[in-house]
Amino acid sequence: MERVKGIIAAAATPLHADFTIDHDKLVGHCRRLLDRGCNGINLLGTTGEATSFSVAERLAAMQAVAKSGLPLDRFLVGTGAAALADAVALTGAARELGFAGALLLPPFYYKGIDDGSLAGFVETVIDRVGPRGLRLYLYHFPQNSGVPYPPAVVERLHRAHPDQLLGVKDSSGDLPYARGLAKSLPDLDVFPSAEGALATAKEDGFAGCISATANITVEFAARGWATLGTPEGAEAIREAAAIRAALTATPVISATKWALSDLYRDESWRRLAPPLRALTETEITSTRDRLGRTRYSELCQ
Repeated sequence: MERVKGIIAAAATPLHADFTIDHDKLVGHCRRLLDRGCNGINLLGTTGEATSFSVAERLAAMQAVAKSGLPLDRFLVGTGAAALADAVALTGAARELGFAGALLLPPFYYKGIDDGSLAGFVETVIDRVGPRGLRLYLYHFPQNSGVPYPPAVVERLHRAHPDQLLGVKDSSGDLPYARGLAKSLPDLDVFPSAEGALATAKEDGFAGCISATANITVEFAARGWATLGTPEGAEAIREAAAIRAALTATPVISATKWALSDLYRDESWRRLAPPLRALTETEITSTRDRLGRTRYSELCQ
């Protein structure tokens, strides 16, 4: 199985009125993202509100996508959990169902974990799931998890498990961190989380980006990735980055789901699982105003 690279949308998760996952809409949304140009999908990540769902709910969503006929070799799936047994169950299921990789948050409840203990957690997951066919990506998002993946831990794990540990998603916004990993570990796939990072992807050695706002910017972002190093590519990346900036001025998951409700003409997309909330009417107005200064309207046609 080839590694997924390029524009990977951190897919939002549609919800029923009781906050359970709407599998049919989720499959349809993932299909649209691939049809519009995404190279891959990150299912059940932060934007997908994964940690708001039980293990059973997450497994059910994974199984629904696996049965849909969508190309699982283009899907990464979030399998991180605070409990070791949950992380093992989800990561094992990702492999058995045929997903291209499992995206693993660090154990995020206890803070101040030393490097050895953090590496030990990941290695225990690898040992319990079994290394055969395991394709693992570390998910670095210290602002949310409170637990970083320090470069020394990433290097230690990758050198010990080069066939299992294939990449890192860096949602910290700290491009020097991402650049450092890509430079020191050139066979590791490093994905920043913002479309603007694509502008220097070749120089920095990035494998693409995994972005929440790619749910919306997919056409611009995909065009930028496909034509990197050209004036057309640079312009497309600027447009994607401008739309991202307009959305991230308010809570990004809420703004992304509001924009999807606008694109799909379906207000159910505004639902978020508690404790997250939808945008307020004031926030919607300000978001519309900011998007009006971008080429967002072209995506609505």
